[in-house]
Amino acid sequence: MATQQQDFYETLGVDRSAGPEDIKKAFRRLAMQYHPDRNKEPGAEARFKEINQAYEVLSDPEKRAAYDRFGHAGVGGMGAGQAGFDGFNFGGFGDIFDAFFGGTATRQRRGGPARGADLRANLTLTFEEAVFGADKQLEVERNEQCAICGGLGAEPGSRPERCPTCNGTGEIRRVQQSIFGQFVNVAACERCHGEGRVITSPCKECRGAGRQHKRRTLAVKIPPGVDARSQIRLSGEGDAGAHGGGPGNLYVLINVRPHEHFKRDEDDILYELGVNVAEAALGAEKRVPTVDGDVLLKIPAGTQSDKVFVLREKGVPHLRGGGRGDQLVRVRVVTPTNLSTEQRRLMEQLRTSFGERQTEVPPDEPHEKGFFEKFKDLFTG
Repeated sequence: MATQQQDFYETLGVDRSAGPEDIKKAFRRLAMQYHPDRNKEPGAEARFKEINQAYEVLSDPEKRAAYDRFGHAGVGGMGAGQAGFDGFNFGGFGDIFDAFFGGTATRQRRGGPARGADLRANLTLTFEEAVFGADKQLEVERNEQCAICGGLGAEPGSRPERCPTCNGTGEIRRVQQSIFGQFVNVAACERCHGEGRVITSPCKECRGAGRQHKRRTLAVKIPPGVDARSQIRLSGEGDAGAHGGGPGNLYVLINVRPHEHFKRDEDDILYELGVNVAEAALGAEKRVPTVDGDVLLKIPAGTQSDKVFVLREKGVPHLRGGGRGDQLVRVRVVTPTNLSTEQRRLMEQLRTSFGERQTEVPPDEPHEKGFFEKFKDLFTG
């Protein structure tokens, strides 16, 4: 169901007897209030369109006469956004304010030399380098300031000159007439491309660009505890800015190669330890690798598969703050295969001696459940 369109006089807040000057004043006041560059409230842009639509009709004597006699039907309906608003660039309303109110509204003027672009690079580490940190070398390609002209683009002994076409503003302003009255169209100067200056004697080294493409090898210090999600910022190691502008930053994205034995869960290291049936039943001392070197782990008699042991402070150093995570060792009881004749005979005797009672599954230990669930997710996923 279509909504009823508001009366144009009500939109501008004027009487039907209002003169052209009153209509123009009302439009200026409301346009200033609801201009999208000034008013960020929801619905401000739509309101601004309605105001402009109403002014377009009421400021034109013929359209206003047709509207007074036949209402919206007399001006072809003119729904919001029609007749001059389709494709209108709302980001350029600064020119409307130049024409009506003077000044520059929210138009951003050309400033000094722009900062250079940020760059990104990938760096792959081993598992141990991510844990303990490392000093790495990284090759990057970037734009650097010309060493001869210092980024100005002009031959030494000369300097860029003010553009005579735009008088150094970088802009060409043209006055145009429209349904709103007089407008100022602003475009970048074609001669200086909006920079406000021209180089009459270009630097022979960089051909006036002020920058040169270079390949550099940078030293990158990797802090202990980084992970594949980490990003390191090297300030000022990005592209140099044009015409002497400051450099951007270089962002180094970290990748970590998978380890043959270890997996990582935040700052904990996970390891699976295989033991045979005899070791699990009788107990044993097993050598367990860690990132700090091998340690001896005592396996108590009667240890079940999926039992988790914690090696304190054998994990990854905390990236922010002191201390380290732990290494969690999950025991896997390995069922023997390819038994010799003697081993098979002994197993037969063992099976007979156990009977049915030894096949009962022991209950889970509540304090181990958290570790078991963590390993189940990471080692089976």
